[in-house]
Amino acid sequence: MNSVITGNFRPVFFPSQLSKNSAQFLFRPFTTLVFTRSLTAKVRAFVETKPTAPIAVEKEESGGGSGSCGLACPICYNLLMVITDSPIYVGSTVGTNLQCNTCKKTYSGTQTHLDLVASSGSKQYDESMPLATELFRTPVVSFLYERGWRQNFVFGGFPGPEKEFDMAKNYLKRVLGGKIIDASCGSGMFTRLFAKSGLFSQVIALDYSENMLRQCYEFIKQEENFPKEKVTLVRADISRLPFESNSIDAVHAGAALHCWPSPSTAVAEISRVLRPGGVFVATTYIFDGPFTFLPFVNTFRQNMMGIAGSYFAVSERELEDLCQTCGLVGFTCMRNGPFVMISARKRSS
Repeated sequence: MNSVITGNFRPVFFPSQLSKNSAQFLFRPFTTLVFTRSLTAKVRAFVETKPTAPIAVEKEESGGGSGSCGLACPICYNLLMVITDSPIYVGSTVGTNLQCNTCKKTYSGTQTHLDLVASSGSKQYDESMPLATELFRTPVVSFLYERGWRQNFVFGGFPGPEKEFDMAKNYLKRVLGGKIIDASCGSGMFTRLFAKSGLFSQVIALDYSENMLRQCYEFIKQEENFPKEKVTLVRADISRLPFESNSIDAVHAGAALHCWPSPSTAVAEISRVLRPGGVFVATTYIFDGPFTFLPFVNTFRQNMMGIAGSYFAVSERELEDLCQTCGLVGFTCMRNGPFVMISARKRSS
């Protein structure tokens, strides 16, 4: 014979007091109970729940999927968490917020790019960079870069963006289909070529200049059928890359290495973020020739680096030594007068 339980009761279970043949309960006052063993399983399954407030879900930027770049805090290098639902590809970064769970700093996106420099969000502190870097932060130079400035590189032996892109592809064959950073991307001429080629799953256009990134954004807007979902614009310091270690397949730096205040620090950072077997490709100038043997040349070069923040190599071996010192192997290069394209890779594990 089955019975019915009636009354307003809230059972509190004590596992140590339960056995196969009996069950004991503690009830609030004014409770009536009729109980049979046939209902034991049902009573044991009863759980009282209370409504809870909605919980915000944070997504870790750990790579994989559209718009995910393995973004990391430039202060502690721990992965950033997306605390909004906004995507992070070009044209969709406004309102995006990413937070580091270690140092608790929040990084925000603008209409054109994600701002991931260490000083991002500071209200009083402002950091000036060397002259060569600050020059490319100006609106005038950023506007002119792809409207005449870059075209003058042909006098230094640069074959032109399309030809340089074809040359770079030969070095990048082993990492096709992966993620590539276009470091010091400027107005994004190579960013657009990489994205439209379909050779890479994700293209990260990275530059320290806010105005260059704005130009990059404007040029992308003018492109028809451009794969925006594959491109992310990031403002970052080349000497403090906001990416997880061993997370990037390739880094390209077109006509940029000679503008970096500390090439060794930059290449060391590139080596850190590259996956084992990842490839670094860069173009720059080599000022070799008869004057390199003069005793004052190195002194002059050091003074220029101190004043303008520009670096210029005087030999291929110097660039090879730079890459090897920073943990890269398999150095190769192609020359055309002062122009040189170099490539090296991170040692496979």
